[in-house]
Amino acid sequence: MSKKYNPYDNFLEVLEKAAKMLGLEQRDYIALKYPERELKVSIPVEMDDGSVRVFEGYRVQHSTSRGPCKGGIRYHQDVDIDEVKALAAWMTFKCAVVNIPYGGGKGAVKVDPRELSKNELKRLTRRYTAMILPLIGPEKDIPAPDVNTNAEIMGWIMDTYSMFKGYAVPGVVTGKPIEIGGSLGRREATGRGVMLITLEILKRLGMPVKGTTIAIQGMGNVGGAAARLLYEKGCRIIAVSDVSGAIYNDEGLNINHVLEFLDGGKRLLKDYTAENVKHMSNRDLLTCDVDVLIPAALENQITEDIARDVKARVIVEGANGPTTVGADRILEERGIKVVPDILANAGGVVVSYFEWAQNLQYLTWDEDEINRSLEKIIIRAFNEVWNAAGSKNTTLRMGAYMVALDRLVKAKKIRGIFP
Repeated sequence: MSKKYNPYDNFLEVLEKAAKMLGLEQRDYIALKYPERELKVSIPVEMDDGSVRVFEGYRVQHSTSRGPCKGGIRYHQDVDIDEVKALAAWMTFKCAVVNIPYGGGKGAVKVDPRELSKNELKRLTRRYTAMILPLIGPEKDIPAPDVNTNAEIMGWIMDTYSMFKGYAVPGVVTGKPIEIGGSLGRREATGRGVMLITLEILKRLGMPVKGTTIAIQGMGNVGGAAARLLYEKGCRIIAVSDVSGAIYNDEGLNINHVLEFLDGGKRLLKDYTAENVKHMSNRDLLTCDVDVLIPAALENQITEDIARDVKARVIVEGANGPTTVGADRILEERGIKVVPDILANAGGVVVSYFEWAQNLQYLTWDEDEINRSLEKIIIRAFNEVWNAAGSKNTTLRMGAYMVALDRLVKAKKIRGIFP
């Protein structure tokens, strides 16, 4: 029987490799191998029919060395504590690689939200918020949307927290609706970051933007925004997928038409029809002949088996942890450039930082200012990662982990170990 994939083991293996490249001693980074806090909660919810169901929830705080914890909350039926630990750790490194003053956290509830009514989802969210209330706050741990959560759910969390405090606390979450303190540009920020990183890696490799062929796994908030923005730049998006399957057109998909059809997830790609569009499997999308592959769905998608058949020249990781350690080795051996998740999808946390800063200062920034600041931070981080990888003749993933780990270790040394 094969060993179950554990994303936290994946994180630890990459961490050890980066530490070795930097010449660090175990004492320098051992604290980063263990999350600071792991909370597991039981969430009783009264359903619409009067019955009571109990859901399992989590909040993990990986590191506060560089600031309060930051990380999304996902609702998914298959989530477990190891996945949440890995996501929290990746957030620590993501915030460090783009050099914003946060540590990493993550939350989750083991639920398929499609099975719940809106009122059941609201009750679940409010009770979950109450259960993790001692851990969160604008100065401690700031949640945000993730898989199957959105601005509306963040609004419920903000309201619940505020009711306990007795006054409005918009800074407790980011990714909120604009009307209650959300930031302009936040909804598409992760996808915009993926677009900026894709354009930058194409420039570094001397590849033209116009006509570059791209396949995108996942057409949710991240993949959908990245697809639209890259399409507007002149890239040829020839394949996209969602939970129901993938569609393909060698001449290029009309992304605006596809997004209009999907209508924010109300319809699925299995039902999409257009001239010259063919339906294919998820594996076919991941291994189709394109210049750039953007996995923007869930973790553990590019396995060793898939990696051997990948035809893309470049992979830009829009999702968290989409590539296993074994697959990463195969891609490196095959000379395929991989821009890692902790850099490629950091646009969301950067603009979350902007939202948080606006909330704390009771200010509102315009969208042009936000997008300019995002681009400045993302491109600066890319350059630092590119240079770090070049200095050690290694992959961009190791370059990103070295940049982040160096900042984390220095922060820990300066602060010391309490008591």
